[in-house]
Parts: sequence; structure tokens; C-alpha cells
Amino acid sequence: MGKQITACSLDCPDSCSLEVTVEDGKLIALDGIADGPNPSTNGWICAKVKNTPQLLHGPDRITAPLRRSGAKGSGEFVEIGWDEALDLFAAKVIDAVAAHGWESVVPYLYSSSAGKLGRAGLSPLVWEQLGAARTDITICAATVGEAWDRTYGSLPSADPQDLQYSELIVVWGANPNVSHPHLGPVIEERRRAGAKLIVVDPRRTPIATRADLHLAVRPGTDGVLAMAIAALLQRDGHLDKDFIDRWVDGVDEYLAACQQWTPARAAEICGIDVADIELFAEMYGTIRPAMLRVGWGQERNRNGGSASRAVFALPALAGQFGTPGSGVFNSISGGIGYDGAAIRNAVVGDAAPPVRRPINMNRLGRILVADEGGRVDVLFVQGSNPAATCPEQAIVLEGLSREDLFTVVHDLTMTDTARLADLVLPATSIYEVDEIVGSYGSFVIQEAPAVIPRVGESRTNDEVSVGVGVRLGLDAQQWDPSPQRLRRLALGDRVLPFRQLPEHGAVQFRDVEPDGKVQLVCHADGVDDLPEYRPFEAPDFPITLITPATSRTTSSMFGNIAPASADLHLHPGDAAARGLSTGDRAQITNGRYTIEAIVAVDATLRPGLATMPKGMWRGDGHQGFTANVFAPDHLADLAGGATFNDARVEVSPVLSSVSG
Repeated sequence: MGKQITACSLDCPDSCSLEVTVEDGKLIALDGIADGPNPSTNGWICAKVKNTPQLLHGPDRITAPLRRSGAKGSGEFVEIGWDEALDLFAAKVIDAVAAHGWESVVPYLYSSSAGKLGRAGLSPLVWEQLGAARTDITICAATVGEAWDRTYGSLPSADPQDLQYSELIVVWGANPNVSHPHLGPVIEERRRAGAKLIVVDPRRTPIATRADLHLAVRPGTDGVLAMAIAALLQRDGHLDKDFIDRWVDGVDEYLAACQQWTPARAAEICGIDVADIELFAEMYGTIRPAMLRVGWGQERNRNGGSASRAVFALPALAGQFGTPGSGVFNSISGGIGYDGAAIRNAVVGDAAPPVRRPINMNRLGRILVADEGGRVDVLFVQGSNPAATCPEQAIVLEGLSREDLFTVVHDLTMTDTARLADLVLPATSIYEVDEIVGSYGSFVIQEAPAVIPRVGESRTNDEVSVGVGVRLGLDAQQWDPSPQRLRRLALGDRVLPFRQLPEHGAVQFRDVEPDGKVQLVCHADGVDDLPEYRPFEAPDFPITLITPATSRTTSSMFGNIAPASADLHLHPGDAAARGLSTGDRAQITNGRYTIEAIVAVDATLRPGLATMPKGMWRGDGHQGFTANVFAPDHLADLAGGATFNDARVEVSPVLSSVSG
């Protein structure tokens, strides 16, 4: 038995420093490091990561290449060798290109829980160089990311460690207890020291229960609330004229647009009290310094881009910048010193990438079923589980079941998508190869050395894509996928770990500045000049169904090990109006699809809101579907983002209800 040091790469802002226990080549336990490279770890880790041994060594782990031998979805596969697998993969690509061109080959690459090399190494470049379709990462964070770029440009995020100086903390569209667990204690410590806390979330989350002010807005109305607050900042004399004159463009036009959102009108649209809107504006306009932590909850609807832009406008209007404890904290990933451009330059030089067919992840079902934008003959899924996680799940499953679609899945475990594949390839975990771990919740980048041997015949993302690419004509030496080479290219002579901070700190508009001014009005093709509110009424389906993250899964990872309860959570008033109680079996429908679930009456929800957990697998009790069967595939108003929170349903009792 031995203990080794590494880091967590899960799709979470924390990027914990880990101490792992290894016995007989197997990882058997993990814990956090109190004084490790990432100080925010503070000696403890979340429950999901403690389940990693079951993920790595459990019965669902893929250990060898598998070729489908039975009907699609039957789970019947036979083991084959790597050469046979890659030869078959390459042959299917060649056939597809000959018949319908490179646009018929779709690499669906996500790998959000991989290390930096696994996520941004050679794999995306291989498929770019070959000319395959380009799958844009739009299913999460794309809308908020573009909203930031449109508003703040090159300005880095604030440093969450500066929360120790904040007198007001605003958490908007985030639930740190499950999706950024090490931030919660920091906020609580500051609150106990006297700082005020505001939370904007349609649910009374654990952090909302401790807030001085909780605004439980209707999903899709965050932008209305933010613009109403902006109008109040102007009305009550809380605009920072000096900061605006120096740093902000478009203020007059923006504030003129905000005037339509009086407190009374905004309260009606958002489903909250006028007094709470006015109190928010008063607190944000007068308590300094204030830190705004903006998450991703407000982006997951048709108004997500407008909402995010309007929220980002608030600190610019109030001048909540320039001192420790002030600013706006979203994603820090742009501040990490990993140079992906150096890898590109070394491998493909400065040649312009080929023109490629764009694919929006959120439209995968229609792309596969209706040939939206052109036919798809080969689908390569790496580090994702779209059969469970994509919008319009029923259409996605129909597309994945096509007999004339050749699907290759490269993953750790036999996911729902892998079960529908023709070829399944075993992937390495971060614990089996030398990796680099960045963070989007801190300015830390860490080593993540291999701590166990590779499980079975698993290979890295880069090894698989390069293996196919070489068979399709790429030069093996030029595309050498060894982690040591890629690390050297991406980091140069940097010694890890390090905290990538500017020399004098990361206080926005004191230590770091954008290239230009903050933009409150956007003049770009395809983007609203000003934030807009688009109502979405569905009278026959009055319940908004959202799928919040849980403490048990990261997207769908760990969903086969320790899934969250699959119950449908309903507000007490909505349940009573439908004759439902906790333990009853309910029917959920959007008029096209219907599933059943056990009801859990939940007073933490606002009226008109229901929840089912994110990250569920098809076998979790809903007739082969997850809540994503109700998620529409129409797109957000910015960056083509997902609109999961636009799901509308009706709920009714099943005649043979159960109790208990």
C-alpha cells in the first residue's frame, strides 16, 4: 500500500489537490490535502470523488476494444484487438467520406472532466486537420462565456480568494454546495464575520437558506430582474459616474432600455416581491466592496445570453470594482497558463484550418434523424454521454439507433451511449496517465501524475484520435501523442504547481484591465443590441421542469454508481392542486412524451417549478428516459447555448398510486 499526490480534473471549479491510496495497482481511496498546491481544497473532498475506486475498477469499466455483435442497444459485444478496432474505424470513415464527404463524419468531443491534455491536446486537432465536422461545445457555459466576452472582453475573472474582503456577496445562478463545494465554507465564514449575502435562485438551496435576501425568480426572467435593479441604481443615485465615464460604453442607451422594467412590472414577470427587488438594489448600491459570483443557471433558457449580459452589467454600473473583495467572479479558465496554441503551432503550423461543417451539440438528435445540415454516417463520441445528457432525448436515441449510422464511443464505462455504439474503446482515467489539471474556480495549475497502471488496454483521447488519423494519412511522428511531448509544448519550462496570478494581484480595474471598455450595448451580427426578454408561455403545460446538478454526479459521470434520487420534486401548492402527495406515482408529460416518477413534495421550490436531477442514466426508472426527454432543442439567444430550463410539463396522478 502507498500514498501518492495528484489532482482532481472533474468538471468542477475546485480542482482539488488529492492524496490517493494505491494497493496492488488499484486506487482504493482518495482524500483532500490540507496544505497542497490548491489551498482551497483545505483537506477534504466531495462525496462523488470518494466513489472514484468504483468508477475505475467497477464492473462497468471498459477494459478492451469491443465490437457490437448483437442488435443496437442490446449490450452484446465481443472483444477485439486495438489494430482491428482502429482499422475498422478508419475504414468506416473512408467509406463515409467517399459517399458523402468529410461533413458526414462527426467527432462529438467533450471530455470536460479530463485533464488539460485530454481535453485540449491533439484529439480536436486531428479531426480539424482531416476536415471532419466541427462540433461546437454549446451544451454548457457557451452562453455565459460569450456574454462575458461581449461585456468585459479580455478582463480576467476576479479571484474568489478575495471574498475574504467582501462586505456583500451576491450568488446568482449558482449552487456552490454541489457544484463548487469549497466555495460554500468561504462564503459562510465571511457571512459569520458580518458580510451580507444575496442569492438569486428559483430554489431555496442550502446557501439561500443562509442568505440575508433570497430572490426565487422564475427561470428565464433573470435579465428582467437585473435590468430592473439597474434602473433602481440610476433612480436612487447609486451609479458610479467616475467609473462609468472612464470604463463603460453604452450606458445611456442601456439605462433607457432598463426603464421599462419598473419594480412592479419586474416583480410580476419574475414572480417575486417588489420590496425584494428594491432591497437588492439598495444593498448592491451602498455596501462596498461587493463580489458578484455568477454561475450558469441563468444561461439555460431562451433568454440566457440577455440575462447573463444584464447581470454582468451591474458591477460596471455600480462601480463595484477596484478594491479587494469587489468585482465579478465567473470562470477563471482563461487565466490558466496552459498554451494550447503552442501545441497547434508545433503540429499544424500557422495554416488556416479547413472550412468545416458546424454541429451544435444541442441539436444532435435532429442532425442524426433529419439530416439537419447534411447526412451523418460516422459519429465518434469521446468523453460524453449524449444518449443521457442531450436535449430532446427521444430524438437523440432514435438517431443513435439508426442501423446505417456507425457510432464509436471512447469512454471509461459502458454508458447509455456506449450501449448503442458499434465500436466501444476503453479510455484512460486521469489517474493512469501523466496529466495537467487547471481550474475554472482558482488560479492554480497542478501536476497530476499517473498513480496506477492503465486499467486493461485503455488509451488516451489523443492516442485514439491519432491512431485513426495516421491510418487516414497523418504523419505519425508529427502527431506524436505522448503526454511528455504535449506537456513540454503547452507549459515550456514552467514548474508546477503554480498560481497564475498577475504580479500585483487580480483585483479587477486595479491590477487587471480589459483591452477596451465595458460594453453594455452590442453591435454584432446575430446578437441583440440590448438584453431582451422573450416570454415563453405554454398554458397546457404550466410546470417548468429544471434539472439541477446534485452532489452525486458530475454531468452523468458516477450516475451508474451512486445516482441521486430519481423522484420528481414539486412545490406543495402544485402538488395539492393535482391531488398528489409525497410517495405518489405521477405522470409527467409535455404532450409528446410521457414518463412516470415518484413525487417528492418540496417546499424549497418556488410555485410552478419542478425538478428532477441532472446526471441520471436511462435505467433509473423512467421508462428508458431521463428528464432530458422534455428538454427542448431550441437554442439560447447567444452562442447557440442549451435551453434545458425551458422544459414545460404537466403533472397528474397515476391511477394506481403508491405510497411509502
